[in-house]
Amino acid sequence: MPRWGRRSIGIVARWLVERRLTQAAERLERLRVELAQVDEQLGVVADAADDHELRAMVSETPLAAQEAAEARKHADALCRHRDQIRHEISELEARSDRWLDELARG
Repeated sequence: MPRWGRRSIGIVARWLVERRLTQAAERLERLRVELAQVDEQLGVVADAADDHELRAMVSETPLAAQEAAEARKHADALCRHRDQIRHEISELEARSDRWLDELARG
């Protein structure tokens, strides 16, 4: 392969890695904002679920128990969503680290 061919491939590869890093940084920023929002919502929803559970214990009615179960399901779903966001952030940070290592190697 001619010398200029290898160099142009290297330039294109570097450009692609830089582009991926830029996109990853933008996605990480959005994910961190979403995580902060979900954390805030989870605090409110978990408190509401606790309140519903307390009311259900005091009132001992089927309706109160059902409301408590629904509130707890909602809190659990939000907790799973938060965990999913955290996992995605972790994976994206690891990928970005690999891309930075690739750029450093040249």
